[in-house]
This record gives sequence, structure tokens and C-alpha cells, in this order.
Amino acid sequence: MNIVFDKVRIFAVEINQMEQLKHECGVAMVRLLKPLEYYHQKYGTWMYGLNKLYLLMEKQHNRGQEGAGLACVKLEASPGEEYMFRERALGTGAITEIFAAVHDHYKDLPPGKLNDPLFAKANLPFAGELYMGHLRYSTTGKSGISYVHPFLRRNNWRAKNLALCGNFNLTNVNDIFKEITAIGQHPRKYADTYIMLEQMGHRLDREVERLYRKYEEEGLQGMDITHAIEGHMDLSNVLKRCVPTWDGGFVICGLTGSGESFSVRDPWGIRPAFYYADDEIVVLASERPVIQTAMNVQAGDIKELQRGEAMFISKDGRFRTSQIVEPEENKACSFERIYFSRGSDVDIYRERKKLGENLVHPILKAVDYDIKHTVFSFIPNTAEVAYFGMQEGLNNYLNKLKKEWIADRSHLLQEEELDQILSMRVRAEKVAIKDIKLRTFIAEGNSRNDLAAHVYDITYGSIEPFVDNLVVIDDSIVRGTTLKQSIIGILDRLHPRKIVIVSSSPQVRYPDYYGIDMSRMNEFIAFKAAVALLKERGMESVITEAYWKAKKQQAKEEGPIVNYVKEIYAPFTDEEISAKMVDLLTPAGTRAKVEIVYQTLEGLHASCPNHPGDWYFSGDYPTQGGARMVNNAFIHYMEEEYLVK
Repeated sequence: MNIVFDKVRIFAVEINQMEQLKHECGVAMVRLLKPLEYYHQKYGTWMYGLNKLYLLMEKQHNRGQEGAGLACVKLEASPGEEYMFRERALGTGAITEIFAAVHDHYKDLPPGKLNDPLFAKANLPFAGELYMGHLRYSTTGKSGISYVHPFLRRNNWRAKNLALCGNFNLTNVNDIFKEITAIGQHPRKYADTYIMLEQMGHRLDREVERLYRKYEEEGLQGMDITHAIEGHMDLSNVLKRCVPTWDGGFVICGLTGSGESFSVRDPWGIRPAFYYADDEIVVLASERPVIQTAMNVQAGDIKELQRGEAMFISKDGRFRTSQIVEPEENKACSFERIYFSRGSDVDIYRERKKLGENLVHPILKAVDYDIKHTVFSFIPNTAEVAYFGMQEGLNNYLNKLKKEWIADRSHLLQEEELDQILSMRVRAEKVAIKDIKLRTFIAEGNSRNDLAAHVYDITYGSIEPFVDNLVVIDDSIVRGTTLKQSIIGILDRLHPRKIVIVSSSPQVRYPDYYGIDMSRMNEFIAFKAAVALLKERGMESVITEAYWKAKKQQAKEEGPIVNYVKEIYAPFTDEEISAKMVDLLTPAGTRAKVEIVYQTLEGLHASCPNHPGDWYFSGDYPTQGGARMVNNAFIHYMEEEYLVK
């Protein structure tokens, strides 16, 4: 019976998320700077830090629904007492499960003990000062509880214990693996986080041993050496040896058993991290508004971890930031702004509205400027903010028309004409409705496709059949699966004269290797369209020539790497590729004319000026590893999907 219900849950997730991109992860950290009794007295509970971690994680549940974990370090534990705790779980309910497991330790305690911070500090698990949480979306395809962060490295020296989690994807895991195995290390798994854990653990050992020799030479002995080491740990020495070897986008967080904590961001700023610090607490999260909500502070009180910068908090609570590697050119991920991060952030909300507003003129062109006979809507749920921006832009356009009309006719304006001017409006309707409750036991292929066609429903009667155009905006079109299997077909039931699908992001043409779940060439409808055009026009030599160039470059170990996949798109305009996408995605029997309108790269950068990372659109990867991997993906596509067949 459990197996059956697991299949139901998995299939439901697949249907509801079949076009959604998966983000790598979300992170959260809490460091209490006062004793537990301080928080109990001021806020009514010694669980203040634990509760804040829960809020930070729950407010980021959008960033990972495959699993979650938390780690805790208790300061000043006596020998023989546990001081480092971890809880992990799988599934969409993992956050609730791990915190329920923590509270299970307290459920049988009498109120007197449960409400005693000194008792909790001395006796209860997870009653500590350092907390770290993680939400997982996998881009590796590996699953199971052993792959859920935080990862833990144990040692009988507190300072050598390390808990690690991150929002990241590295492009050079093989190189790091070779480096650490060459010095005799033996990771238990070939997985990026395990390898990083062993790499950092080795450097942590060396840092502890350096301090041991130093204080031994100064005449210290026994526990005096231990206390001196724990009081003078410098994790920047560890990070400065490890971080320069990492190629990719990352925010890596860690705790040591002796009470040190850190977080470090990649030098290109690809993955985001924000922090807030006062005299009571330091918190860090992947998104700014979750800190605003959890801590009830203003956006201006929160700082962003800069490119190549690390945040450190020592055992005694001293907070500092330090430049670990020199910052590279800013390549902050624009998809964070378009899609992944919560739209409640003040800047992201404004940027998403701007993305919609920037599309007004190509949309008007697509409907031949016939606003009177056009209904505007959006694909739920993440495109809603861009839709508001599109509406504002359309209203501005109409206001301009009204002013011009009034100015031209002011001396002879009749009441009928005035009514006509005032009636000019944007016709906005909620046409598409996402049916998130769709469930089925059937997982067979043809039945799955049939059921997928009903993920969305429509509002019947919202347009005038065979007269109105229908414009719907989405945040991105990557695979096109939902358009073909559900959206276009179901919108066509309303019998619009024309369906215009609008993407608030540019054409997604290339894989991402820094944290987004899209890594294979044949996933992209833009790539399929370009290949189809090359075949239709007798230009297949472009494909094979790009393959051999990439193949020749594959063995290159030094020097710049060229992204030869760009040559597949080079012969065509964006409009030609969009038109071919329409051919590939429009279901047979569709009566309405269909058109796809995309955001331009210029429009993207004008809307999100501080997040110029656009490699999934432009092919301009910020690191050599990304360029190498896109060529490898193309080679794999050619050898498995194209040349073989």
C-alpha cells in the first residue's frame, strides 16, 4: 500500500512540475550571540534560534522540495556529552518532519524542565547556539537520505568536526577529486558535496595541527592547548586553500564542532546570499525577504554577501567578513530574478514588473495593435508579477493614445467620441487556472500524456469566440512540454482568433551548470527548433562541423574554451527560431493561429541591471568549466541522439 501511495505522490509532482525548473538549493544559518537564558527571558523561549531557523527554511521552501536537513552545535559541552546534532528527511514535507523530530526529544518533559534554559543547555539535543539548515533540489540525479545536506565529518577533536551544506553546482568535481585522492584521501562517495567535505576537512585538520604545534612550542599542555586552538581558529586559512579550486556557482556554509561558522560566495556572484547581524543574532539566507520577515527588519538592514567574500563568526561570537578570492566580473544569476527567488523582495518585484512592461510593443505588434479585441492573461503562478507590469505598460500606451486623440479633437469632441475614448481599456481576465489537485494512479505513458493535458483549466466565456485575440504571459519557456501537452490545446477551446504566448525571459538555449536543473541539450525547445531549421534548409553540415570542433577541443586542458553550440543558432534570427518553436509545439487540430513572443537580452538587462548572468540565454558562460561542459553536452547529444540514429 505504501508503494502505491508513493507512486501517486511522485506522479502528482511530475504532472504539476513537468515544465518547472528546479533550483539547486536554499541555505539558512543562525548564530546566537547571547546565552540561551537571555532569549528565554526576552522572548519567552530558549528555542528562539531554533524557531528562527524554522522560519528561514519554511519561507524558502520554494528552493527545495526533495529534502531538508539541519545541524546544530552546542557550545561548552563537557567531555562525554554530545555537542553536534543533525536531522535530515526526504520529500516535500521534509521541513516539517525534521523539526517534528527535534521536538520529539522534548515532548515527554515536564513543563518545569522544558522551560528551563539551563537544563536545556546541559541536557537537551538541539539546544545550542549555532544552527544551519538546507533545502535540497538535486541537479545530479542522485537521491536518497545520504545525499541530503548538511554533510557531517566526525572527529574526536571538536575543532576537526565539520558540518557542510550549500547552494551550488561545480563544473570541475573531477579535478578536485583527483587533487584530494592524490594526497591519500579516500572519499566514501563520488558526489560533489562529499568531495568538498573531505577537501575542506583535510585543510581544517591542517589548520588545527598548525595551531597545535604553535601552542605546544609556546609551552601549553593538555586542555590549555585545546582551548587555545578553539579560541584562535582562522577558517579563512581553510577557505583560501579550497575556494580558488572551485569552478562554478556556490554559496557554501559550514559549522565546526568547536563553534566556528562560515559562509562563502563564488567570485562571480552567481548564487545569492544575504545576512543580517545585530548584538543578539547573526542570520544568513539565500533570499533577502525571508530575513526581513523572520527578523522583522527592513531591506536596508540586510546586506548581501559579495563576490568571493566570506562571512565568519568565531567561537566567542566575533563577526567579520573577509575577501577569500578576488571578485571576478559580476555574473549574478538573472534566473534568480525572473523565476527562482520569492517575488516578495522589493527589487525582484520591481524587476519582474519591468520584464512584463518591456514586452508591450512586440505584444501589440503580434495582435496588430488591436487592443479592443484582445484579452490579456497569464500562466499561473510565477508569471503574475510580470503580468502586472505588462498591464501597466499597456495602460500607459492607451493613455498616450487617449491624449493624442483628445488633443486632435478637443475643439469638436462629441459625447459619443468621449465615451469611445473612455471605453478604451486593457481587457484583463484570469483565463488559465492551474489545477494543482490533479491526482491519478496511472503512470503509463499515453495515459500520463492525456492527464497532463488537464494540469490547467480555463475560464469559459472569458473571450468572444473567433473574434478576440488571447495573450498569455509566462516567465520562461524551456522544454515547451506544458505548452504542447496542455496550455495551447486548452486555450484553443475558447476559440480565440489568435493565441500569443509571451515569455518574460529570453529564449533558453543553453544548459546551466551552476545550480539550475537543465543540463542536456535535447531539453531545450529552442535547440530543437534550430536543429530542425538547419535540417529543413539543407544546412546539416553546420551541426556536424560544430560537433567536430567541440570534439577536437575536448582534449584541450589549457587556454580559452569556445562554446561551439552557438554555431547552431547563428544562421537564424530570434523570430525565425520562435516561429519554428510554434510549429513544434502547436498540437494537431489547433484552430487558432499561434505566435510566441520572447523577451530580448537587452530587455532582460534593462530590467535586471545588477544581475547580468545570462549564459542560459546567450551562451556566454562565466567560467571555463561551464563552456567545457556545454560542449560536452552537445557531443553527448550528437553521439547518442543524432549520429547514432
